[in-house]
Amino acid sequence: MDDIDYEKIGLIAGIEIHQQLDTKKLFCRCPSMIRDDKSHMVVKRWLRASAGETGGIDQAAKAEMQKQKYYLYEAYEDTTCLVELDEEPPHPMNRDALDVVLQVCGLLRSDVVDTIQIMRKVVVDGSNTSGFQRTALVGLDGNIEVDGLKVKIPTICIEEDAAKIVEQADGYSRYNLSKLGIPLIELCTDPDMRTPDQVRDVAAYLGMVLRSTGHVKRGIGTIRQDVNVSVKDGARIEIKGAQDLKLIPKWVENEARRQLALLAIRDILPSDLDIKKEFIDISQLFAGCDSKIIKSCFDNKGIILAMKLPLFAGLIGKELIPNRRLGTEFSDYAKMAAGVGGIFHSDELPKYGISEDHVNNIKDALQCQDNDAFVLVASSKDRSELALDVVYKRAMACKDGVPMEVRKPLPDGNTSYMRPMPGAERMYPETDCRIVIPDMSLVKLPKLLVERKEEIKSAFGLTDDLTNAIFKNQLEAIFFKITERCRNIKPSYICEVLLSLESDVKRKHNLDISDIDEKHYEEILLKIDAGKIPKEALIDIFAEIKKTGTYNESKYAAFSEEDLKEKIKVIISKNKGAPFNALIGKVMAELRGKADGKLIAELTKKYSGG
Repeated sequence: MDDIDYEKIGLIAGIEIHQQLDTKKLFCRCPSMIRDDKSHMVVKRWLRASAGETGGIDQAAKAEMQKQKYYLYEAYEDTTCLVELDEEPPHPMNRDALDVVLQVCGLLRSDVVDTIQIMRKVVVDGSNTSGFQRTALVGLDGNIEVDGLKVKIPTICIEEDAAKIVEQADGYSRYNLSKLGIPLIELCTDPDMRTPDQVRDVAAYLGMVLRSTGHVKRGIGTIRQDVNVSVKDGARIEIKGAQDLKLIPKWVENEARRQLALLAIRDILPSDLDIKKEFIDISQLFAGCDSKIIKSCFDNKGIILAMKLPLFAGLIGKELIPNRRLGTEFSDYAKMAAGVGGIFHSDELPKYGISEDHVNNIKDALQCQDNDAFVLVASSKDRSELALDVVYKRAMACKDGVPMEVRKPLPDGNTSYMRPMPGAERMYPETDCRIVIPDMSLVKLPKLLVERKEEIKSAFGLTDDLTNAIFKNQLEAIFFKITERCRNIKPSYICEVLLSLESDVKRKHNLDISDIDEKHYEEILLKIDAGKIPKEALIDIFAEIKKTGTYNESKYAAFSEEDLKEKIKVIISKNKGAPFNALIGKVMAELRGKADGKLIAELTKKYSGG
């Protein structure tokens, strides 16, 4: 990142944070428990874009409807209800969830609104059965300071989460309703950040504020950062779902690079660029072609449509960011709008079984000059035409530089196109819910976790390394929650479990337990604290939870000391004369995980005379 002068390129960035709250659902009394077991029913729906209160149709909604998809919703008889299915009006807003949001308003020095009016926000991807999400403004004009950087927090909202995507297939999407309706708090900053590292640091600070309430969920998918980025002469781009704090600087850096590359392409193209919207059927040119994609297209009675892009030769293959080119952008637009597998373009051909002769024949058919390029789509007639239509629009946008859009973060630090930036027709009042009058006099503000760092060290006798590790890994809230209830096991042991259990289970069982709910940590550590389960069983218990969703407590129940003594005596009597090291090996092989290892060793030594 050192080769970019962020001040010179005019980088500005802001953050939206969406955090799940650890309460029941927002507009019904169903538990906020996300499930992945077999559902009890599946509901099939179609969603259609309609005019908003102002008479306009949201462009993102229109783009989604053009895909002609249907939606399947998985529901449960015991943890979802008619509210999630949009068959019953919403219940009154969950006051526990609202109290958490009011706490955050106080911690961020926000002005709480006099009345909370619930609104409907149009949702275009099928993730809500109603076609909209309920949201409400709670706080205004907050502010924080992070490492000397002052950041304004213009809005704090409470809203309901969307359904969980289960499957995206050709022509339909499948969602699970267990996630729909879980309360979310949404924080928005002004675009006050000027470097990628500042974006990460502000996101980390706001996450710490949220965890300070003690009532937010933890784990994969429970918090999402949407990062808005632009450079001078560029446009606002929303990177949606930038969850990994470590990758945020890379996503911001690469988006800045992408915008600079698009601006460079803009400067190459004439301002009066004219592309004719002509889609030519060139299927006959591919008779006998060896390309698997072309053969599959013909087998499915598809066609090959082509479009000439004047003056684009060499530009479609231009790398914008590592491993992503302008042609990748065109392809992403075609995939998202028309559901095609992608596009071919002249800068990458001959390739994919398409020969040099094919390329020359296509250029002749399209009357291409030396500096002209072309794009191809192989699919059904309707999808091919829709795909080339959006590629045409995206190519025309190149003369203006950077189009506003929503992009998806990728694991390699890049991003890909998701959908158009939503329009102004997205939100209107929710007429099924009463307004809510907030009362801050009833809200007790918690102490910020960062302010409790010294308290942790002194109160629990932790080393600097353990204390820093707990905060670095954002485990302060769950640490406090467990230590407040445990009376026998040491706080240092709780720290070690929270910090190392994931890697221990991975090493022994090759399982990833990062998505296991925190409630299991609290429940099992409390049983260890009460002597019901030995520490040695912890790794195997979490492996079983990962595999089955639960565990058989009786299988891991600790022996009483009297039972342990008797079992050790029996093992010793069966192995008379055995050396102590061999004897302790046999004892541990049979009793490991049933009692404290140190106690087993002491009793074996006592009764064997070792």
